[in-house]
Amino acid sequence: MAKIVVSDTDFGDSLFEKKMVEAAGIDFEAINCEGDRKPEELIENLRDADGAITSYGDYDAAVFAALPNLKVVSKTGTGVDNIDVGAATKNGTMVCNVPGYGTEVVSDHAITLALCVLRRINEMDSDMRNGIWNFQKCRPLGQVRGRTFGVVGYGHIGRAVARKANGLGFRVVVWDRSGKPGRSTPEGFAYVSLDDLFAESDVVSFHTALTPETHHLLDANRLSMMKPTAVVINTSRGAVVDTDAVAEALRANKLWGAGIDVFEDEPVDPNAPICKAPHTVLTPHAAYWSEESAIELRTRATQNAIDVVLGRKPENCVNAEAFTSAK
Repeated sequence: MAKIVVSDTDFGDSLFEKKMVEAAGIDFEAINCEGDRKPEELIENLRDADGAITSYGDYDAAVFAALPNLKVVSKTGTGVDNIDVGAATKNGTMVCNVPGYGTEVVSDHAITLALCVLRRINEMDSDMRNGIWNFQKCRPLGQVRGRTFGVVGYGHIGRAVARKANGLGFRVVVWDRSGKPGRSTPEGFAYVSLDDLFAESDVVSFHTALTPETHHLLDANRLSMMKPTAVVINTSRGAVVDTDAVAEALRANKLWGAGIDVFEDEPVDPNAPICKAPHTVLTPHAAYWSEESAIELRTRATQNAIDVVLGRKPENCVNAEAFTSAK
């Protein structure tokens, strides 16, 4: 019997996946769902698997070389930067993802972080719990009106963030690799160059995939282009933003605030510079999660794996060319 293995998710249990997989007539196994992320662990756990459902595992070329019978790796998310797609394709392994599932909740989270930083909500809440009734202590406090919101990356989530920011009263500008400065998005937001976006925005929110070109897209050099009153928001991929450079800018009063949900190394070290920096709101890679989005995510990721194992073309696949050679 064909077999699908869940090996490294953070859902707490895999009963949801188990029910779907077994109902499709496929054997199922869940192995230490909060661990098993290293290649050697994945190889050991997936030796007899036809499909894998994964969140964070490091699926490098060695994994695929050692698992010639693996038909599919189904990612419980959008980005597949933890999977060597080229090696998977060479192996005849389909790599599936779940684009669009978190558009509304991630955009909600990005906007929430921006407003919390501008209004210093977490700082005032902490003061009150320590007997301090004095909002003046947290000044300066910002507002929406009169501020420019820069959206870096204009996919599904970037569009939703722009829509919501505009609805609140921000002026919105956009940078995207496919957008030409001087033109406008279909919604009427101005495309600008990346340097211009950093220079004129009061809030810069990142919604781009992690690629070699976007690694540390925000670094010390680009931070120096920003207003000292600006706010950085990141709900995309941790390595898109150099958080050590952000922490230094915050300490030096060269940046007003930051709202960060994703980090290069997770879980983040509580002694990391960003955790010690002032005027920050930090969340533990939670932007993608709502009870509603989780159901959609888990359903679609599991169905992708089931479809491939049963010889059907999945709904979402980043290397469709592997379908013809899938085992």
